[in-house]
Amino acid sequence: IDFKGVNMVINYDLPTSAVEYIHRIGRTGRAGHRGKAVTFFTEDDKPLLRSIANVIQRAGCPVPEYIKHLPKLQSKQKKKFIKKPLTRESICTTPKCFLKKGKRKMKTTKENTEGKKKGKEDKKSSKLQTVSGS
Repeated sequence: IDFKGVNMVINYDLPTSAVEYIHRIGRTGRAGHRGKAVTFFTEDDKPLLRSIANVIQRAGCPVPEYIKHLPKLQSKQKKKFIKKPLTRESICTTPKCFLKKGKRKMKTTKENTEGKKKGKEDKKSSKLQTVSGS
């Protein structure tokens, strides 16, 4: 899918390979336009950083020294990361106050729906009683 006008990509999880990184950030800066990519990473992601940093450096962008000096990932480790990426807790960018309102709204909607169903069932059973009683 080609999205026109994307000028920034944010990776909330580090891609498992340099190829995947290029694919993700390739959504920005198309057709000679400039774009930015921001990637968040954790301590667990450090083994994957070096290959991505090499791609960034070859593109002419600055890379922090500490990333350049990280140990190189062995091919067995690479395959392991590609087969089974790191599992992470889910990230939610919605403020808690909105989530609470949403839960309350869902709860009341669910109660209203159940109440309506119960009301319909009561009407059906009363009609059946009327018909069987006559």
